[in-house]
Amino acid sequence: MAPPPDLPDRLLVAVGGNATHPPEIRGTAAEQAAIAAATGRALLPLLQLENELIITHGNGPVVGKILMRQAVSSEQVTPMTLDICVAHSQGGIAYLLMQAFENALRRAGDPRHVVCLLTQVEVDPEDPAFDAPTKFVGYTYTEEEARRYEREMGWTFREDAGRGWRHVVPSPKPKHIVDISLIETIAKSGAVVIAGGGGGIPVVREADGARRGLAAVIDKDLTSALMANVLGVKTMMILTAVPRVAIHFGTPGQRELENVSLADIKRYHAEGHFPPGSMGPKIEAAVRFLEGGGERVHIAALEDAVPALRGDAGTCIYKE
Repeated sequence: MAPPPDLPDRLLVAVGGNATHPPEIRGTAAEQAAIAAATGRALLPLLQLENELIITHGNGPVVGKILMRQAVSSEQVTPMTLDICVAHSQGGIAYLLMQAFENALRRAGDPRHVVCLLTQVEVDPEDPAFDAPTKFVGYTYTEEEARRYEREMGWTFREDAGRGWRHVVPSPKPKHIVDISLIETIAKSGAVVIAGGGGGIPVVREADGARRGLAAVIDKDLTSALMANVLGVKTMMILTAVPRVAIHFGTPGQRELENVSLADIKRYHAEGHFPPGSMGPKIEAAVRFLEGGGERVHIAALEDAVPALRGDAGTCIYKE
């Protein structure tokens, strides 16, 4: 079943954290601005479509560096809680993307506006993720460095696929996107909406309706899937660092998938083809989206966004 040739009139695009802050850069303001500008140029064909467009983004590398800045300066400056660090990363990344997207549009003579909405996402305080942190954030360390930060900062570390030790934080499932009606209103106005950055700021709602933040980082693809389902968006795109989803990845039998059904992708997932630390969360998000009312998920490299929508690149996962 091939993707339709017509581009969707409503679309949610989830941009990976490496599109704004790849791990190999130092992270200077100039580097981040240059990478955001390149992202704007790559996504310009999407930004110029006459459709409702919502863009979410990751924050893993950035929020990890915010935490490290706090660790280094903790004797002089009181560290902030993780939910506030997520808010810092969400606002900073969205600012760079918003500016880069509008600059790309203006150079193309397009007056379309781009709006950033700081987004809270409610989670369950009893989510099992709080007892078993798994979400990698920030730098890679030696085991000795990891143990030192565990003692000094109270952080939890896990080995990351033999590449070193990394800080892990809880990653609860998103339950409700706060003020999602505003996201819909802005999208319907014709502006591009950047929302749900870094999976959203994790909050819990008390019995009296008051909200408070929690120490966690929500998976941005799961938040994207929930957002798209609630808004009734039928097509979701996940832009990442690889051109296609593959099974038997990294082996002589590696095979890239072009068009794959929901049933088949669930079978491949059950067989263990998509590890939790890489493609696993994206496939889980795709399954949730399709089972929640979506029709198609396109997973592709950043520069292949429009070709993927036309069926000429990336992997299309479709609902039978």
